[in-house]
Amino acid sequence: MPESQAALSLDDVTLIGSGLVRPECLVCTSNGDIYSADWRGGVAKSRAFGPHQLFQAEGGAEAIKPNGIALQQDGSFLIANLDDSGGVFRLDRDGTLSDVLRQVDGIDLPATNFVMVDDRGRVWVTVSTRRSPRALGYRPDVDDGFIVMIDGKGSRIVADGLGYTNEVQIDSRGTWLYVNETFARRLSRFRIGEHGELHDKQVVTEFGPGTFPDGLAFDMEDHLWITSIVSNRVIRVAPDGSQQLILEDCDPAHLEEVEKAFQAGTMDRPHLDQIKSRKLRNISSLAFGGRDLRTAFLGCLLGERIAFFRTDVMGRPPVHWHFNT
Repeated sequence: MPESQAALSLDDVTLIGSGLVRPECLVCTSNGDIYSADWRGGVAKSRAFGPHQLFQAEGGAEAIKPNGIALQQDGSFLIANLDDSGGVFRLDRDGTLSDVLRQVDGIDLPATNFVMVDDRGRVWVTVSTRRSPRALGYRPDVDDGFIVMIDGKGSRIVADGLGYTNEVQIDSRGTWLYVNETFARRLSRFRIGEHGELHDKQVVTEFGPGTFPDGLAFDMEDHLWITSIVSNRVIRVAPDGSQQLILEDCDPAHLEEVEKAFQAGTMDRPHLDQIKSRKLRNISSLAFGGRDLRTAFLGCLLGERIAFFRTDVMGRPPVHWHFNT
């Protein structure tokens, strides 16, 4: 369990931007650009000041609900489609939308949560649950999520049986892949084999009442920063699994109501969509940015703006850090 007193207050949080639609996942680059998934069918590009720019799939393209996004070196985006039709797509800046992955190991991809490109060019994809609607996976006893890896040899499921698979990250040595299991309420890791296979699963830490880990980002001290939906918590996890509460914005009575529903197996969309908070709008991801990588930007499920706060520790530069376009 994290320390009970948050290190920062909501006064330390600033909001930027306007008019974004469900900016669930964020990507930051060294020139100050902030990219966010946008449910208008594309990716929004924001800066600290001024209006955002929307890269949107051209008319006639398949309707998608962008969740996780990954910026590629040529300026295009990989998009995980959270619509029931699922899949991973490529969006070019001229609006061209093309398939990347629709099937794996003989099955159609269900609603697809997250996509990440590592420093070897491999693409990692997560599917939270095979159940439809997805809310049927908001249960502590459901473990049908999985991880897909795409490389030069094709695509394949490399880990299965996860408790609502969410964001993944790879450590600085390329040895371990870390994954949030949102409704199993744990952070786990797998050893990465020579050919991208995952094995030797370990539980790094488990989270207590009110914490549902979603977003995931490394800092330069090899700590992981976790965002929790519903409770609007940011938790810093040390390599030994110990937790520090950085930020929180929730109503205790509402959180208790959600917790009861979760334990009873009746948690549903309204528990995510009707949160009670003062400033944060159901935070779902964290990306380090700013010129010095000491600004933590927060994606969210319900807001139209991006929250951020300053940190004492530097974030680890992501693979896309210098993909400035």
